[in-house]
Amino acid sequence: MQLVHTAAELRATLAGQDQTAFVPTMGNLHAGHVSLVELARQHGRPVVASIFVNPLQFGAGEDFERYPRTLDADCEKLAAAGCDLVFAPDVAEMYPVPQAFTVQVPDSLAGDLCGVFRPGHFGGVATVVLKLFNLVQPRVAVFGRKDYQQLRVIREMVRQFNLPIDIVGVDTLREADGLAMSSRNGYLSATERQQAPQLQRELATVAAAVRAGERDYGALCADAMRHLKMAGWRVDYVELRDAATLAGPTSDSRRLVVLGAAWLGTTRLIDNVDFDLPASARP
Repeated sequence: MQLVHTAAELRATLAGQDQTAFVPTMGNLHAGHVSLVELARQHGRPVVASIFVNPLQFGAGEDFERYPRTLDADCEKLAAAGCDLVFAPDVAEMYPVPQAFTVQVPDSLAGDLCGVFRPGHFGGVATVVLKLFNLVQPRVAVFGRKDYQQLRVIREMVRQFNLPIDIVGVDTLREADGLAMSSRNGYLSATERQQAPQLQRELATVAAAVRAGERDYGALCADAMRHLKMAGWRVDYVELRDAATLAGPTSDSRRLVVLGAAWLGTTRLIDNVDFDLPASARP
């Protein structure tokens, strides 16, 4: 596996490649990231992974400075997973001048759910992903479904910019107790780690109730939020949405997703459960 740090090295190494599969990451990799690389190998070669902690997607008071940088360990995991090339630029390489040109994500995508609580986040994500796409020129790019809203933003950006890239979403990899794997799980104390799977359980309870025919979606989400708050969580949201559009469910919705974001101590966790809506449960 080759490691490069500059755009010039990256472009020179990938010159003439037209079947590249790409996995963008911020590093501090876990088994979920490894699964993305393993899947990418089924879609193209060479497999390129990026490791870059992107300052544009962090707001004031967020964890940009303390986000773990573990390049050596990350490269070992990527090599074992069959990655061919790692692009690990520094901030000056990605942003040699102040980034005045940015992607403006429409409010219909960025002004809801996590976008309410992290203003500017999705614009920062879309901007760096567009830059990485321009550098890597992949045929396919692989993203995890845990960041469900982010995946929706990236798909729509690719569609509207007519980028010749297939976006592949991969199911969330979970710990044995159901907790979605995340680099930020390492922030949790031992007590918080034991409590953390509750978020997934509450979302799964909402999904099961809807599949069983419950119609009061607002009450179901409110109950989930109440249960979390009673257990000491600080809840940003629990919402049920159309899985394809992330708008509210309609009579035409056939697949739904229940999404949640909540804090345990100083750690913000997100998760989601998507599911087909049986005909018997449709409005």
